Amino acid sequence: MSESQGTGSTQRLPVMEKTADSRLGQSASAAAYEPVDGAGRGGSRFWSVRRGPACVVALLLLIGGGLFLYDVVAVRAHRSAMPWRRTLAHRLAEQPLDSTWVLVGGGVVAALGVALLVLAVAPGLRGVLTMDPAHTDVRAGLHRHAAARVLRERAMEVSGVQSVHVRLGRDRADVRAVARSRELDDVRADLDRTLTDTVRSLGLRRPPALSVHVRRAGRKG
Repeated sequence: MSESQGTGSTQRLPVMEKTADSRLGQSASAAAYEPVDGAGRGGSRFWSVRRGPACVVALLLLIGGGLFLYDVVAVRAHRSAMPWRRTLAHRLAEQPLDSTWVLVGGGVVAALGVALLVLAVAPGLRGVLTMDPAHTDVRAGLHRHAAARVLRERAMEVSGVQSVHVRLGRDRADVRAVARSRELDDVRADLDRTLTDTVRSLGLRRPPALSVHVRRAGRKG
C-alpha cells in the first residue's frame, strides 16, 4: 500500500451525519470524504484481460470462417457444396421473416453482440480499487477484500466491539458492528475516527464513503 497525502497537507474533516434510536439499540453515522491535492481526479481503472471470451470468440470465428472458406473453394473448384450449407440456404429462403424461430435467433444474436460490446468497452476488474501512487509512472491497485479485511481488523481493535461485518464497494464502505459494552454512540464515534483514518491510510484515489452502524448484542436465552 502507498499513501498519497503528505503529513503537511491541509484537508477538511469528514462531515458526520448521525442518527440514533435508543429504543432500537442502534447507532448509525455516515462520513463523506473530499480528496485533497488533486487525489481522486482522473485515475483510470484497471482493465480486465478477458482471455476467456476473446479465445471463445476467436475460436468460433476461426471454425466458422474455415468452414465457409472451404465450401466456397470447393464450389469454385466445380465441386458440390456441402450438404449443411445447401440445407441451411433452403431453410432460410423458405422461412418467413416473422417466424418465431427467426425472431428468437435474431434476439439471441443481438444479445450476444451487445454482451460483446459491453465487454469491449467496460474496464472490468471491479474487485481492484485504484490507488494514488507517490510516483506518476507507477500504477497501484488494492483488492477490495483486502481493504475490507483491513477495515474489519481496525474496527475490532475499538473497545467494546464484539463483531464487525464490512461490505466494501467501489464507492461505499458499509460497516456494521455489534457492541457488547459501552454506550452505542461512544462506540460509533470511536469507529468513525478509527475507520476514517484507516480509509485515508489505504491511499485510494477515490476513497469510499463510510457508513457505520452499531447495534447492541442480543441477549442469550
